[in-house]
Amino acid sequence: MSKAIWLSATGLAVAAAMLAVGYVAGRPEAAIANDAPQAVALASATASVDRVEIENIIRDYLVKNPELLLDMQQALETKQREQQRVANLEVIEAARDEIFNAAYDGIVGNPHGKTTIVEFYDYNCGYCKRAQEDMLALTAADPDLRFVLKEFPILGPDSTKAHVVSMAFRTLMPEKFGDFHNQLLGGQGRASEATAIKVAMSLGADEARLREEMKNPTISAAFEKTYELANKLAITGTPSYVVGSEVVFGALGQDLLAQKIAEARTAATQAAN
Repeated sequence: MSKAIWLSATGLAVAAAMLAVGYVAGRPEAAIANDAPQAVALASATASVDRVEIENIIRDYLVKNPELLLDMQQALETKQREQQRVANLEVIEAARDEIFNAAYDGIVGNPHGKTTIVEFYDYNCGYCKRAQEDMLALTAADPDLRFVLKEFPILGPDSTKAHVVSMAFRTLMPEKFGDFHNQLLGGQGRASEATAIKVAMSLGADEARLREEMKNPTISAAFEKTYELANKLAITGTPSYVVGSEVVFGALGQDLLAQKIAEARTAATQAAN
């Protein structure tokens, strides 16, 4: 349970109760007419009731009806999820090319596939390592799936340096990027500049050229664009996915991703018709 959401729900409950007290104190006859039990109890308070008495009334009511806080918490969570879903729809529509077709992103699976799933990942994310099997299984089973990889280093300097090597390698040897990605993400231990360069060289990269490309300012510019996009989509962790017009948070498994892909295909077909 999120402490912030709990406090928000508590605050809303107190605010609602305060409004009720103020309303009933001013118009007790209306509360009585509505025959609401809590309103009847509060109707005995007069306009001269002091703050301490009001707070005691509120406290007693919440203590006797703690389920109110849970109901408000659930309602608040539902409202926030819906607000974020609507906001994400607007962002995805406005930034569609940047999300699905940015030149600086890696692609595995079918680069010309009709269905695209976008993953925000960090090479040092344990959940991303587990989700790697989902990506491999999905692309192997679906020849029409295009998997876009957004480099999103958020787990410290080692991650940033490893992703710099990744982007430099992709520029120099795009045909082997999938192998590089799978080896680095699937490797043991923490990914770093040294481990990333080691993987790159094992795949035939020239170290001098690689290190020179790592200085390319377009790499840091690409990171900034990805961070900005993630912020707009409320993505704060990895892995996170964009499938169709939906943002999916966390390593939720192959079956759920396959379901989201199928839903995105259905929506695309309906839109085309």
